[in-house]
Amino acid sequence: MVKIAPSLLSADFADLSKEIRKMENGNADYIHLDVMDGIYVPNITFGPPVIKKLRKITDIPFDVHLMIDRPERYIEEFVDAGADIITVHQESTTHLHRTIQIIKSFGVKAGVTLNPATTLSTIEYILDDIDLILIMTVNPGFGGQSFIPAMKEKISDARSMIDKTKRDIILQVDGGIKLENAKEIIELGGDLLVVGSGIFGAEDVEKRIKEFKSL
Repeated sequence: MVKIAPSLLSADFADLSKEIRKMENGNADYIHLDVMDGIYVPNITFGPPVIKKLRKITDIPFDVHLMIDRPERYIEEFVDAGADIITVHQESTTHLHRTIQIIKSFGVKAGVTLNPATTLSTIEYILDDIDLILIMTVNPGFGGQSFIPAMKEKISDARSMIDKTKRDIILQVDGGIKLENAKEIIELGGDLLVVGSGIFGAEDVEKRIKEFKSL
């Protein structure tokens, strides 16, 4: 069964506790938290203080996606706030391997995000150190964008790369995922789907999460 991580970016920020209850009732596997700094991406969202407050109201694992410049500066803060997975962008840090090691030193899972134009070859030499690969199927920074069709081949190639390692690396896909295209993304090899407006745009959020999980 595919795992689903609803993206808080598309939720109602005026009542996040209510939105999280919907995720719990829909049996979401993770809560995806997009942290943006207005530098690495042209948008600003939230940071450790908000995540720390949310951690107190749910036991759902937090999948923290850092879209920030030089993320190594803040790893400990996000761990203290309650992150279970921390994912950084390949281009956002000068020494990717060192940043991955910092994340893992705190006992949480470490992932690497690849933007649409970033090739899989850039992470070939750190596959033994990571727990997750996040394939962005839109350009990062804003929710509600359309899936980039050329990313289908990249998802498939990433699946092949992971399988060759014989390691249990999660292949996460984020961007423009809807019920209409989710099945194809799963068949290409995605096993953890990040869904924003495709879930929170539905009249019944709990039902929509279950519909995605049933795929």
